[in-house]
Amino acid sequence: MAKQTSHELKNKVVYQIFTRQHSKTSDFKGIIEDLDRIKSLGVDIVYLLPFHPIGEKDRKGSIGSPYAIYDYYAIDPLYGTLEDFKALVKEIHQRDMKIMIDIVFNHTSRDSILTQKHPEWFYKKPDGSFANRVGDWSDITDFDFLSHRAIWDYLIDVLKYWAQFVDGFRCDVAPLLPLDFWKEARVKVEQVNPNMIWLTESVHLGFIKYIRDMGYDAFSDSQMYEVFDVAYDYDVFDFMDDYLNGKDTLKRYLFELWRQEATYPKNFVKLRSFENHDQDRIAHKVGNKTKLIQMTALQFFLKGMPMIYAGQEHQVTKRPDLFEMDLVPWNKDESIEDLITKLSSIKKLDIMSKGTYHFVNTDSIAHLEYHLGNEKLIGIFNLENLSSIKVDLTDGKYLNILTNKLHEVKNGSLQLRNEPIIFHLK
Repeated sequence: MAKQTSHELKNKVVYQIFTRQHSKTSDFKGIIEDLDRIKSLGVDIVYLLPFHPIGEKDRKGSIGSPYAIYDYYAIDPLYGTLEDFKALVKEIHQRDMKIMIDIVFNHTSRDSILTQKHPEWFYKKPDGSFANRVGDWSDITDFDFLSHRAIWDYLIDVLKYWAQFVDGFRCDVAPLLPLDFWKEARVKVEQVNPNMIWLTESVHLGFIKYIRDMGYDAFSDSQMYEVFDVAYDYDVFDFMDDYLNGKDTLKRYLFELWRQEATYPKNFVKLRSFENHDQDRIAHKVGNKTKLIQMTALQFFLKGMPMIYAGQEHQVTKRPDLFEMDLVPWNKDESIEDLITKLSSIKKLDIMSKGTYHFVNTDSIAHLEYHLGNEKLIGIFNLENLSSIKVDLTDGKYLNILTNKLHEVKNGSLQLRNEPIIFHLK
């Protein structure tokens, strides 16, 4: 694990933005206009999907994927200029938030500046045409990292350039790149900005096996923690989906979360994301508001750094199209912003980053606790509509700090309602 990783990252909240889809103007200025609202949610880090020009060759859709990058140093004119980007960074910093940007170094578009200047840097089919190693991403071609050292130097210079402006990197499919590249990159970037936050988009367990079976390297989360501060929770994501789809139990999903505690370094930090630009909206998966509120509260209570994908706070069910113009359908009537604001304030309690983390009851309910000395933070998320549960609490009334309502424990039993419960005992 990156030895300098701060435990305080577990108190932070991330807000993911697809600039093209976020506002009617589809640009950085549209984000600036929304920053006060974003800040009010308790957000600490604003994370932007790639904002570089998109390649035209074999482009998917009419606009293309932001992950098919033409030039790492340039900004897509749709979003604005470099000065517009600097203005966005300034406005984010003035609100005491940080900015994280997407780094896509596994591949470029097939007509990128680099494929034109250095075609020898890229993976090719036997017929000499550009290609990617796995999958059907027809709009991109992969770097051949192991054959050309010059790739490393070029891409590290890209990181050093953007590190002048931003506070963190989210690195796309980072486990498919050489781990030694990331180690060297972190050391050299720290000479420019020693306080960068490094987030790896780790990959699903099955995909790691698939890549390795094809003869390529794919690194596990445990290995990625040698360099990165935070990793995606794709190692448990499928178990959550299986629970929501009725294919597996809540207990199995919670067991996989518990397994993380024994698998990763002691100070590991997971990104707790229930939806993103690659995954369906949690509101779509869950289907009803009562359970959605329980799941949202659980997302924030899990140990780690929660990430909201813009629109999640309005219970949006449609994931924005990656290849077309598809604005987020903001709907204040469906807002759960007040809930997220309260959850963010609870997330910032010291006990959530410094306390020990316990799975108390995982039989048809999620009952988790943090302990710090004589202090306890108790979270009970009634995802299966139970009427009551047994708890190790003295009989009496307890304040739910999420709703400011009292709940009574009688004869060691807590009556449940259709709302998440968080008790803070000191």
